Amino acid sequence: MTSTSDPRAPRDLRTELESLTTEAFRPELADIDRLPTLDIARLMNGEDATVAGAVAARLPEIAAAIDAVAERMARGGRLVYAGAGTAGRLGVLDASECPPTFNTDPSRVVGLIAGGPSAMVTSVEGAEDSRELARADLDGLGLAPADTVIGISASGRTPYAIGAVEHARDHGALTIGLACNAASPLAAAADHGIEIVVGPELLTGSTRLKAGTAQKLVLNMMSTITMIRLGKTYGNLMVDVRASNDKLRARSHRIVALATGADDKEIEEALTATDGEVKNAILTILADVDGPTAARLLEESGGHLRAALAAAG
Repeated sequence: MTSTSDPRAPRDLRTELESLTTEAFRPELADIDRLPTLDIARLMNGEDATVAGAVAARLPEIAAAIDAVAERMARGGRLVYAGAGTAGRLGVLDASECPPTFNTDPSRVVGLIAGGPSAMVTSVEGAEDSRELARADLDGLGLAPADTVIGISASGRTPYAIGAVEHARDHGALTIGLACNAASPLAAAADHGIEIVVGPELLTGSTRLKAGTAQKLVLNMMSTITMIRLGKTYGNLMVDVRASNDKLRARSHRIVALATGADDKEIEEALTATDGEVKNAILTILADVDGPTAARLLEESGGHLRAALAAAG
């Protein structure tokens, strides 16, 4: 049985960390604290500008992983992010934005952070070192073979993230390892390894900087493109948006207008007839059908608006 924490001696861990690109010391920045604020800002901005290129170098791997996720989710599977610290917080953030953006059930995209919800705002000492904690968190979800687990770790060696991926593979789930160092244990443990090598940070070892930005970019792609593949958009319009507040109700109206070119009165009537469901409202206007028919066509088309429009003739 794998240990609940990393068993290596502190000296061994220090040696390992020193070998990581994300932990490398940059002597040319040793006097950064003596620079004018504007110069430091320019340095940071220049560093950030390199991140998109590092992501671009791994787009084929990212696309392959997304297609695999979408195929699982189309069969009812869930997408689960698992990480510690900044990586875990980014996963929770991406998951929490899916329900209002794509009208997904909160249980379909889930973010797990080592140490539980309190770790979002307060460090939970030792949680990231526990493989067993990752197993327990996944068992609490009732992990199934149709699910996908994405382990997130800048270093690529965080036991919690690796433990999550290993446990998910044992249960037949799809696994993805997202790291920011080459030849990482996390990527090696996963079905799909994605390593965005952004290089040493401006502040030595502060992986909430470039590494965090890279992880955010990749997670944006993961969830957004998966939802596009699942029919959650019509063109570049968020037609499954959940109108849960005044801003989103106004956005819903605007999305229907952009998709149909209808006037305000027709749009309001369509939204009323479909209980505010944007996708259904668009279909009633473009296909000239009533609300129940629109709902039936969308159900038969797996929620894909283009397919429903084609079926309506």
